[in-house]
Amino acid sequence: MPLFIVYYLLFCYTQNMEEKAKKIIDDIENAPKSIGNEIVRDSKVVTDEIIKDTRIVAGGIATGTKAVAGEIAKDTKMVVEGIEKAPQVIVETLKRPAHFSLKIFLKKLGPGLITGASDDDPSGVATYSYVGARFGYQQLWLSLYLLPLMTAVQEICARIGLVTDEGLAGTVKKHYGKKLVIFVSTLLLFANIVNIGANLGAMTSSTRLLIPNVNFTLILIAYTVIVLLLVLFVRYHTYSKILKFLVISLGAYIATGIITRPDWSMVLKSALIPQIQFNKDFLMAMVAVMGTTITPYLFFWQTSEEVEEHIEKHLDVKRSKKVELAELADMREDVFAGMGLANLVFFFIIVTTASVLFTNGITNIETAQDAAMALRPLAGDHAYLLFATGIIATGFLSIPVLAGSVAYAVSETFDWNEGLYHKFKEAKGFYGIIILATIVGLIINYIGISPFKALIYAAVVNGIIAPILLFTIMVISNDKKIMGDFVNSRTSNFFGWLATILMGAAAATLILSMVF
Repeated sequence: MPLFIVYYLLFCYTQNMEEKAKKIIDDIENAPKSIGNEIVRDSKVVTDEIIKDTRIVAGGIATGTKAVAGEIAKDTKMVVEGIEKAPQVIVETLKRPAHFSLKIFLKKLGPGLITGASDDDPSGVATYSYVGARFGYQQLWLSLYLLPLMTAVQEICARIGLVTDEGLAGTVKKHYGKKLVIFVSTLLLFANIVNIGANLGAMTSSTRLLIPNVNFTLILIAYTVIVLLLVLFVRYHTYSKILKFLVISLGAYIATGIITRPDWSMVLKSALIPQIQFNKDFLMAMVAVMGTTITPYLFFWQTSEEVEEHIEKHLDVKRSKKVELAELADMREDVFAGMGLANLVFFFIIVTTASVLFTNGITNIETAQDAAMALRPLAGDHAYLLFATGIIATGFLSIPVLAGSVAYAVSETFDWNEGLYHKFKEAKGFYGIIILATIVGLIINYIGISPFKALIYAAVVNGIIAPILLFTIMVISNDKKIMGDFVNSRTSNFFGWLATILMGAAAATLILSMVF
């Protein structure tokens, strides 16, 4: 038994050893295959990683190459544009003197100056006179605070004219349809005719203050004929010089304000610190001032006159729609000067009427000539004569602007030839609107409507038009498809949209006051 057990154990041991040996032999035999499989598997993993890394590297190279190519193209374009613009910039820089030159500055003045000056027409003078006589210095701050809004709006209009080479009505029609332009032009025609009538009446009445025995009808017709003859038969180049010369007449209002010797400390305080009374009369007066200062006909005139000036400068050379940098710079100086002058006159009219009329209890001023008459016994003949003369001169300045602005709007609406550089036979429709508006304005003086009430109606119409136009102007001036690289800056957008909102609020206030 023990021997059997020993043999059994030896057998088991032997079998175990054989199995182990067989396993070892199998492992040895299978080792190359396993190693091969591992090598293949590892090779595949490595290959996949290499392919993946290669794709990443290739993609990075492609992306980098594309980005570099894009940057090169962009930089090349900038360099090319810089090279193209360099001669222009150099020439413009060389043209500009290192020091301020009054002569050169005065040559730059044109549409902006005339537009600003025409804002102080007899109707505007009447509004400012009423506010000064009724509320004293309390609304004087508006002359300062409305200045950046008015300037921004007119600069935008001027830029639209320069860039598009079209008037405002033409640009609006092209991009927003004919119906809107017809609606606005119809209302503008009514409002401007009323203003023309009021201005002709104010000019005639002021003349009778200076020459008491002169016949009203004779003077009214004479002034109407003079205005039409100048517009119809004097070439634009000469006519624009006449209008610029008439701007000098605004100095009469500034001089009047100085010789009345106001309380300058009170004037300064009132100009800087806003005062508001929350009652209907005060708020309505504010609305009237805003509507007189930022008014639709100025938008049309400014835009179209920039086109006229551009045409005038390029009559002898091949005309290009490309805007020159110097033109934009000169335009801005022109607009800033014009709006600054307009609001300076606005300032001094209120100073004059507040310091003389309000102080002495004379608050029932309805027309500009009423203000002139009231000044005489209180401020003397000099103030009276300057004020009355200013009304006549600004009437000659503003009536062509009023008639011309609506003529531009209507002509562009119906695709008529338009522009003061055209002869009458070349633009009969355009000049026909000017004649119609002026003659109907003359007739208004004989139909028994109070000039003051007529101006209220015109103010309502302008109040409806202004926010609609301002919104459209702001949209156009921010559209790169229309304006290209000359879209609004942040500053222009801030003051432009602020003007739009305030004029919208003013229009709503005006309409609500008439309803309730």
